[in-house]
Amino acid sequence: MDPQHRSSGVTVVGAGAISALGPTARHLWDGARQGQVGIRPVQDLEMNGLNTKLGGEVTDPVEPSRGYRHPDAFHERAIELALVAAEEAMAALPAGLVDSERFGVVLGTCNAGLLSGREWLRAVRDGEVPDPELPLLVTPQALAESVGAAFRLRGPVLAVNTACASGANAIGLAADLLRAGRADAVLAGGSDAFSDVCFAGFNALQSLSPEPAAPYDAGRQGLSLGEGSGMVVLVRAEFAREHGLTGIADIAGYGLSADGFHSTAPQPEGRGAARAIQSALRLSGITPEQIGYVNGHGTGTPKNDPAETNAIRLALGEEEAARTPVSSTKSMIGHMLGAAGAAEAIVTAQALADQLAPPTAGYSTPDPDCPLDYIPGPARPLDTGAALSNNFAFGGANASLVLTRAADGHRPPQPETDRVVITGIGLLSPAGSTAAEVWSAYTRGQCPVEWDGGLRRSRVDFDPNPYLTKRERRRMDRLAQFSIAATAEALADAGFEPGSAAAEALGIVFGTGTGPMEAMEKFTTPLLAEGPAAADPSVFPNTVYNQAAGQIAIHLGLRGPTSTLSVGHATGAAALAYSADLLAAGHANALVCTVTDTLTEQVGRAYAAVGAASTREPGEAADGRFTLAEGSVAVVLERRSAAIARGATILGEVLGHGMASDASRARLWDARGRGLERAMRTALDDAGLTPTGVDAVWLASAGLRAADTAESHAVQRLFHPFRVPPLHAPKTVLGEPMGVGGALMLALALHQGRFGGRPVLLNSSSLGGSHVSLAVRCGAEESPTTTTSGEAR
Repeated sequence: MDPQHRSSGVTVVGAGAISALGPTARHLWDGARQGQVGIRPVQDLEMNGLNTKLGGEVTDPVEPSRGYRHPDAFHERAIELALVAAEEAMAALPAGLVDSERFGVVLGTCNAGLLSGREWLRAVRDGEVPDPELPLLVTPQALAESVGAAFRLRGPVLAVNTACASGANAIGLAADLLRAGRADAVLAGGSDAFSDVCFAGFNALQSLSPEPAAPYDAGRQGLSLGEGSGMVVLVRAEFAREHGLTGIADIAGYGLSADGFHSTAPQPEGRGAARAIQSALRLSGITPEQIGYVNGHGTGTPKNDPAETNAIRLALGEEEAARTPVSSTKSMIGHMLGAAGAAEAIVTAQALADQLAPPTAGYSTPDPDCPLDYIPGPARPLDTGAALSNNFAFGGANASLVLTRAADGHRPPQPETDRVVITGIGLLSPAGSTAAEVWSAYTRGQCPVEWDGGLRRSRVDFDPNPYLTKRERRRMDRLAQFSIAATAEALADAGFEPGSAAAEALGIVFGTGTGPMEAMEKFTTPLLAEGPAAADPSVFPNTVYNQAAGQIAIHLGLRGPTSTLSVGHATGAAALAYSADLLAAGHANALVCTVTDTLTEQVGRAYAAVGAASTREPGEAADGRFTLAEGSVAVVLERRSAAIARGATILGEVLGHGMASDASRARLWDARGRGLERAMRTALDDAGLTPTGVDAVWLASAGLRAADTAESHAVQRLFHPFRVPPLHAPKTVLGEPMGVGGALMLALALHQGRFGGRPVLLNSSSLGGSHVSLAVRCGAEESPTTTTSGEAR
């Protein structure tokens, strides 16, 4: 990016929240510092059959002033909670101060539009025709795009789904966008709403407390669920200073890690969480001695609180951990799942601004396994410039934020620059299990297609036995099985041995466009008829979007930074872009980016309902829709210096990327393709290229006429008046693999250019008008110490 936009300083200039403590961020902070408990009997859900009647319910009216696309008779509460919080946060910025094309959105959520998905399944069960608008609200990206469109924000629009670490992860990713100069402002945070599905799941795991949660207390009985949203507006520190904006606090850095231990329980010694804390400290340039307050994950469950305590002691050291006050906001608002990290970051920011540490409500009896200072009494005065906020999640995903006092002007160290290269590929596709096989199918114009319920579908013929035993996969859905297999192949291609010390340091960025719909259908449908008694505790953990990433970590021994993105059909490219940015920012030396989507009956039915899935029979003319497909692609990316040091074969290089949104309130593509054109131009600028330096363009086009036509307009304008380079549209032959498309095209581009080639552009776009373009150099680069040969598989 242009150096004038790069910055190490990121400032919170606006905050908004709606929670059990009230409808604003001020209510949240005032209630937290006073130790006010908002966990009360739940009013708007049937609680019979559960171990609790309590929750951190939002009882204030949820009535955003800005609208979004939804069915006439149905509203998605998670979106409306996000809009309420976003409206408050955005009020801190004068209208028009930030160019809408330089203003992004990063939204974290655990359950996304679960209520919309539940309504779809209820209609199916009752023999009704579901409203065709419902599928447009189910996915995480639907939330992010709805919020972005409501404010006409045309910068990067991304959804993060690292379960209960999503809100913190979203704020960290947003800070990365600003530091890399990819935006001037980002609206970031999280949102999740109550549902009977979620209550039934945690009840089946025996995690719910019959009393308000009492984190860290010896008598704690479990967690209390909460709902709501927390949103912040982040800007570059220089931008805030130039425009006289008042900062609440600075985001100094963040750290991510994977436990690689268990799908729901934390690693008992806290080693995984400690790595996230240590990474956050390292990247922010803050020492353990400078941390004066920790806003803990503090759920109140028997295993989580001791594990977090151990993590804090490991990361800060025994002496510093003993002197540092820790408190849990969840003791007052409940566990807001994907919104928790954002709401708690707001509380942490206000604690720094007011120099006041809020208490842990309900804490009275010390637990020998939790021997730290948990602020049992009233709020305590602080004298510190730095604080830590922890959030840990299902799948063993950990995220920690370091915040600093805005007035101090702390600036994190700049990471050592390095190029990002590709060293391994693994894939599963209906057309084959190597890039060569898939390339052959594409060039022959042939791909296996089946007709199911009147829909054209292309499914993977997969044998899991080489990768997983029958026992290992007993509780896994196909999403996890595909992901483990593709990742194992990519690691082998790159020369990493699963379970080795080198593999243990690898990070995992997981992407999925539609998410765990197989598990969601399997878990939710019985509840509709039988209530909480039908909740299957073996299935519930698979309903979170990052569960496959957790399974990769567990089975292949990867314990570096982990994150999960879901950006609709742009997921593959977005996940690759984030992977490259994580490496460039120094989060890891190497990571694997795995993108997977699987087909289910209801996924196919939903695509048909929105008019996207093809129903044409063999021999019939194209009907302006795409053939649905599934698959998984894993890509190993490394800092070039690390790849050379270990003698890896370099298959290609990520030169740059661009992101843009159409911000249509109808969540439709711009008919002229202007958003995609901006994404392509930004990718070229980021890579230091001109249109004449592009060897080929790999198109997002998959057969959906309106989107394909818009992309054609964008490409023609980009290259005018020069010659348009060769265009590849593999999805028109291989089918639309939902979120996997961008990663699949990368595998094909690397295969085609394996003997050397010039840079190419790879385009991906969501159906809602979020666009990502990657600039990639394809072609093997032999490192000076290479001892083995390799190619894109």
